[in-house]
Amino acid sequence: MQAAAAAARRHLLDQHHLSPASSAAIAAFRSAAQPALGPQGLGGADGARYMSARAPAVKGAGHLVRKGTGGRSSVSGIVATVFGATGFLGRYVVQQLAKMGSQVLVPFRGCEDSHRHLKLMGDLGQIVPMNYNPRDVNSIKTAVAKSNVVINLIGREYETRNYGFEEVNHQMAEQLAMISKEHGGIVRFIQVSSLGASASSPSRLLRAKAAGEESVLKEFPEVIIFSQLQ
Repeated sequence: MQAAAAAARRHLLDQHHLSPASSAAIAAFRSAAQPALGPQGLGGADGARYMSARAPAVKGAGHLVRKGTGGRSSVSGIVATVFGATGFLGRYVVQQLAKMGSQVLVPFRGCEDSHRHLKLMGDLGQIVPMNYNPRDVNSIKTAVAKSNVVINLIGREYETRNYGFEEVNHQMAEQLAMISKEHGGIVRFIQVSSLGASASSPSRLLRAKAAGEESVLKEFPEVIIFSQLQ
């Protein structure tokens, strides 16, 4: 059964070939998330194997214990909530986090099938889908309650009847940052923006992205912001 699951995972990942830009972004995500929760007081082979290193207490998550030799069946100590994980970039972020032995919480809205492909990327219980409403504060608080890392991939390059540029690219980012700051146990906040985001841009999308960056920086001065091409 495990061999079949591994084969299905490889087949899924082989269907999606990363561009050089996407590969660079994933590598940056991995290096950005790892140092904050790396093994404390361990070096050499012991440090690499995450042998029984205990992380600081995190609000809502208790004491996090790292164990194992690395990989999906290990425990890295990272509990990451990835907003927007059901999008194109999200599948690769979730896959890399799972490979590190992280638990990944995947808030989603709408169809129950939207997150089905992500379940194959982690061990049993490693990828946790959570139904949420981006306009419901309590729903967002529940999604980050046990996390120590929050990654915001939410963004849209077109408007719909229900969601406009400003709400999706600015207000949602601002709200996530505020709630994560109130949480008190988020040690890393990562925001994905757009290349060319500027308050003086002729593009409404890029102006909204720039406003989102400013709002997140106000709440999290140590935030990591990535820019991607739209």
